[in-house]
Amino acid sequence: MTIRLAATCALVALSGLALAACQSKSYNGASGGGGKSASLRAMEQVAIAAHKCWIASKDPAFRAYQMANELNNFGGTPRFLLVPAKHYGGKPLLVVQASGNSSRVDVYGPLMDGALGSRIGADIARWQTGSGDCGTAA
Repeated sequence: MTIRLAATCALVALSGLALAACQSKSYNGASGGGGKSASLRAMEQVAIAAHKCWIASKDPAFRAYQMANELNNFGGTPRFLLVPAKHYGGKPLLVVQASGNSSRVDVYGPLMDGALGSRIGADIARWQTGSGDCGTAA
């Protein structure tokens, strides 16, 4: 009985070591931010503000759209999309993304060519600086 208990304890200990060895690691080389890249930190900041100001606030200018977050995608390009509210799988109308270890955020898509383009650009630029302010509606 004692040998059986010792064997069970040893097996549990080895299982714990095996699980610890399988922990994921960050290899992006970014300092600070808990191992997050500069692009991910920038996009998290912008995506939170965009959701708060455009979607959660029920801003009439953005009522026809919904956000599709892809901040932790495996391609290393954190981004979010605005897609038609009634067609979540539809073609993105706005792409907001950053890549690599840069905090520069790129914005493109058909919405940038329309009436909302200047507002979107101003909002994104403001949010990149760390402001979570929603500004004024267009």
